[in-house]
Amino acid sequence: MDQAKLADFLRRSRERLRPQEVGLAAGPRRRTPGLRREELAQLSGVSADYVMRLEQARSSQPSTQLLAALARALRLTEDERDHLYLLAGHRPPEGARAGNHVRPGLLYLLDRLGDTPAQLLSDLGDLLAHNALAEALFGCVCAIDEPDRNVVWRWFTDPFVRQAYAVEEHDRLSRLHVADLRAAATRRGYDQPSKVLIRRLEAASEEFTALWAEHEVAVRRDSRVRVLHPAVGPIEFDYELLQTQSADQRLRLFTPPPGSRSVDTLDLLRVVGPETAHRRHR
Repeated sequence: MDQAKLADFLRRSRERLRPQEVGLAAGPRRRTPGLRREELAQLSGVSADYVMRLEQARSSQPSTQLLAALARALRLTEDERDHLYLLAGHRPPEGARAGNHVRPGLLYLLDRLGDTPAQLLSDLGDLLAHNALAEALFGCVCAIDEPDRNVVWRWFTDPFVRQAYAVEEHDRLSRLHVADLRAAATRRGYDQPSKVLIRRLEAASEEFTALWAEHEVAVRRDSRVRVLHPAVGPIEFDYELLQTQSADQRLRLFTPPPGSRSVDTLDLLRVVGPETAHRRHR
């Protein structure tokens, strides 16, 4: 917690906010154009004495509930609210979720990544979109029902998916899928989509159920994977997960290590196209 910067930010935010912006009368005897401490206290539901101690850097660490009330009362933007939380020593609230909606800009980006297999996933693993080279690598999912286009679900229920990876890698990848799903479900507070997916997986896969019981957790950000393609052979990739503007969507990129044979193999994959993908779903 940075008391001095928190105090300065709160005071300046209060002084920038005009009374009429929050439904208060300006009044003829007001000395400053901003809110008074008493007015901020009233709007946020805290005592004026506590607001004074916050602005004088004499307070204890405020709770997240109190910060949320102050942010609403001060009409802070999302960026300003996050700044307030960080100054107070707290993690900011999770940003807005996009669900299954894919912004046109992301679809354009996927199409422009012509040299790199790329997929857009939800934080729970739902495949929302992919580019042509990703389809050439993994095959089309157009014949799969939308609820089943989740990469964790497919890994534990569809044996064709595992054909793209060496057998000795299966246990490691299973654990990565489960640990990442655990982290995502926890961030979401085990909301309804999380619980539905977990229940489906537990009902369908003994392997998933056993791994879930171990309570391993790890956010999957990057790693190295080897994909076995039936037409061009094995391709080694550096696997990267990039956060998008939405809190619940990620861009997954597969880039071959520079100077490796996989660079040439990926070039060959662009030529042979998606018709040779290992998937039965074409």
